[in-house]
Order: sequence, then structure tokens, then C-alpha cells
Amino acid sequence: MGPLFISLRPKQWTKNFLIFAGLIFSKSVFQGPLLIQSIAAFVLFCILSGAEYLVNDLVDLKQDRTHPLKKKRPLASGKLSVQLAITVSVSLFALGLAVSFLLSRSFGLIALIYVLMMLGYTVVFKHIVILDVIVIALGFVLRAIAGAVVIDVSISFWLLVCTISLALFLVLSKRRHELVLLGDSATDHRKILGEYSPYLLDQMISVVTASTVVFYALYTTASDTIEKFGTKNLMFTMPFVLYGIFRYLYLVHQKSLGGSPEQILIQDKPMIVNILFYLLTVGLILYHV
Repeated sequence: MGPLFISLRPKQWTKNFLIFAGLIFSKSVFQGPLLIQSIAAFVLFCILSGAEYLVNDLVDLKQDRTHPLKKKRPLASGKLSVQLAITVSVSLFALGLAVSFLLSRSFGLIALIYVLMMLGYTVVFKHIVILDVIVIALGFVLRAIAGAVVIDVSISFWLLVCTISLALFLVLSKRRHELVLLGDSATDHRKILGEYSPYLLDQMISVVTASTVVFYALYTTASDTIEKFGTKNLMFTMPFVLYGIFRYLYLVHQKSLGGSPEQILIQDKPMIVNILFYLLTVGLILYHV
């Protein structure tokens, strides 16, 4: 069970916390029924994403066995059998989607789209330059939409734009880390890496970095945002956004990290403190605690 649980990649479930964005920014955190629905949605996306990671490891089994880091994964190292991985992934997909539709028809549709899109990524999209990173970023957007749909609230267009920009920033940084780490053997592990170069990725990262900051600034000062929350004070969360992005760039370029965004988010102490202060500030501004 240990190798199986590791293959579900629980550390990467941190990405699913985006589901709570709709709950937080609709000022519904203290509404018990909506909080329970959001938690249920979070658990379901953890189940579905865990199943997807199993499928991804099955498809990439041959390449992972020659990767300096991925060869240690349970499937690649032989600690987890292929048959068990197939059985568990199918079971988790069936369970996750069935309960998703029971929770909400619209949420179930979003969950189904997410599963189909990520399966499409594993089989097809991951081999198409640029589209490979866009599809992963759209997975983050679907998480945010799912979190809003499950509690039946609208989500700001600006927040969705911020989400995809930030997601692209993280994905492109991960691609850069892989390319630098693997060097000349990069294409042996992931063929699509041959279509990229550190310079190209740095240019793309620069674009999405600036876009993320601008979009978030526009979101906090937009008239509909001010009207919705009755305050202009969300602009005071900008320093945390800037620090978080700059800290991440520092870790990517100066510390050669970035291959696992989820590890940075749960292991880098300055980043953790920054996120906590951001959430605290948002809470104080929106809920007037």
C-alpha cells in the first residue's frame, strides 16, 4: 500500500486547493454546507488526479526508468505492479466521477472534462510543443471553476486569467528545470523537451510573469471587484503576490529548483510564510475579522 499511495502523489494534491478559491472570494468560508461541499470537491479532485498520475506513470514507464529522479518512482522501480496500478486507476476514476455527479451535475461535468483533458494530455497533448504547457495550465483553471460551480457561485473573469497565467508560470519553470537538469539527454526522457531551449523558456516565463502581476493588479482594482467586496483594499495584497513570484524565480534560477512546484509550496519556509500572510490579509479584507 505504501508504494501505491506514493504513486498517487499526495504532495501534488496541493494543486487542488485552488478549488477553495471560489469559497474564499465569495465570502462563504463560514457557511457550513458550502464549506462541506468544497471539501468534498477537493477530496474528489484528489482522487481523480491521483488516478491520472497512475495512468501517467504507466504510459511513461519506459522513459521513467532512465530518468535520474523518476526511476525511483514505485512503478519504474518495480515496487508497484503494473496490474495493480491499472486496477486502482480505473476504480478511482469510476468512483471519483460517480460521486462527482452525485454531488452536482455541473460539477460532475467539469470533473469529467478535467479527466478527459488530462488523459488527452498523457496520450497526445504532451507531445505537442506549447500545447503541452497550455493544457496543464487549463487543468488549474478547471479546478478553480469546479470550486465555484460546486457551491453555485460566479467566479471573476480576472481571477481565471490570473489562474492560467500563474499556472503557465509554474509549468514553464518546471520545463526549464527539466531541460537544465537533463542536459543533452533531455529528449531521451521527454521528447518534447527537444522543442524548447532555456532561452525560449526564459522569454515565455518573462511574458507570463508580467502578465500574472498585471492581471492580478487589474483584478484587485476592477470596478466589479470593488463593487462585489465593497472595498479597494485587495490592492494591498499585491506585495505578497510580487514576493511569491520573485521568490519562485530566485529558487528556479539561483537554487536550481522548480522541478516540483508542490514541494516548494510545502517545504520552502519563506514561501509558506508569504502564502499564510497573503491568506490572512485576504481574510481580514474580505471578512472584516
